[in-house]
Amino acid sequence: MRVCLLSYRAYKYSGGQGVYVKYLSQSLRDLGHEVDVVAGPPYPDLADGIKLIKLPSLDLYRYPEIRRYFINPLLLNTWPNFVEWIGECGGFFTEPKTFGMRAYDMFRQNGHAKKYDIVHDNQCITEGILKIRQMGMPMVTTIHHPITIDRQLALKAARSFINELGIRRWYAVCDTQVKVAGQLSHFITDSQNSLDEITQSFGLTPDKFKIIYCGVDHEIFRKSPGSVRADNKILVINSGDTPLKGLKYLMEAVAELRKTRNIKLTIVGQPMKNGYTQGLIRSLHLEDCATYTGKIDTDDLVNHYSTAAMLVVPSIYEGFGLPAAEAMACGTPVISTTAGALPEVVGDAGILIPPGDTGAIVGAITSLLDDENKRRQLGKMGVERVRRLFNWENTARQTADYYREAVESQALHAGV
Repeated sequence: MRVCLLSYRAYKYSGGQGVYVKYLSQSLRDLGHEVDVVAGPPYPDLADGIKLIKLPSLDLYRYPEIRRYFINPLLLNTWPNFVEWIGECGGFFTEPKTFGMRAYDMFRQNGHAKKYDIVHDNQCITEGILKIRQMGMPMVTTIHHPITIDRQLALKAARSFINELGIRRWYAVCDTQVKVAGQLSHFITDSQNSLDEITQSFGLTPDKFKIIYCGVDHEIFRKSPGSVRADNKILVINSGDTPLKGLKYLMEAVAELRKTRNIKLTIVGQPMKNGYTQGLIRSLHLEDCATYTGKIDTDDLVNHYSTAAMLVVPSIYEGFGLPAAEAMACGTPVISTTAGALPEVVGDAGILIPPGDTGAIVGAITSLLDDENKRRQLGKMGVERVRRLFNWENTARQTADYYREAVESQALHAGV
């Protein structure tokens, strides 16, 4: 099949969207399909033989916050660019909307509607995407998890009425996604938990969905040869500097544990300047204990998995929980909350604890620090579980089968 995979952003070093685009496109290619990826910046890291069609944006989040307001007026030479900039000035998250606008313009102007058998939208779900569907294009949409949950948790953590207003503006895209999704017909999601949450939040019926687990690249995510695990290294992946990731509770646990133990917390990710987690580090006096890696490549990530005593996933919600699966593939013991789909990923190959429970994190970390055999056993169980359940070839085969269902449904509808 000729596949067009759309992703409004696909950062290759953190977050699930870039990983999903990279490995799904590569595995579809390996099955003999022709795949083009249409993406906005930051652009994905793609395998050979997969065409990347770049839709440049203003990419305002690469600038310090104050810098975003003062851009070269000559850059506001298109309607999507103007909408992206004015939305940012007003406190709205406009990237999905403006990517959809640019993607629709691309299809409308360059005859791409005749080039592909299927369009696969990776969680953009805005008006421009709907217009592509209305051109008669068979379409499948992946919703990894409903960002309505992100909004709920952010509002719960709001510190003031003004802060709450800002959160509601930022997440206004949620209302657009709910409205657009109601006019689409074929969806993929990563887990049963995500399906339950999405159908409830979006008002959709389960018959419109196919559950397809994400995979792990087992050639890359394996314990690095010669690596030695540090007994005191606790690892966490923080792709989003938000309360949703639950880092507050892990940091509180680390602050308690370091009173009697020499432990180090390594945070994979890039902190926002004066952001949520930096404030936690200062308030809990963890400056000499908690370290951010900044932007790292896959080899460095694998090395961190391979040298950590454990990975902790303290999330309040996760649509899938790819870092847990990656760590397990590297033989790293995992402590995870029971939030979202994480129990489906971790199963009995890790320690599961309630979300938002600092004491439970303290207890789980202590149990692993004190028991090297338990760490070794969980590491072995994790490798076996991930190899059995999560691989990208299975993901691609199931996705391609679902593409055919969507194409056949479109042909049947056109015939009627």
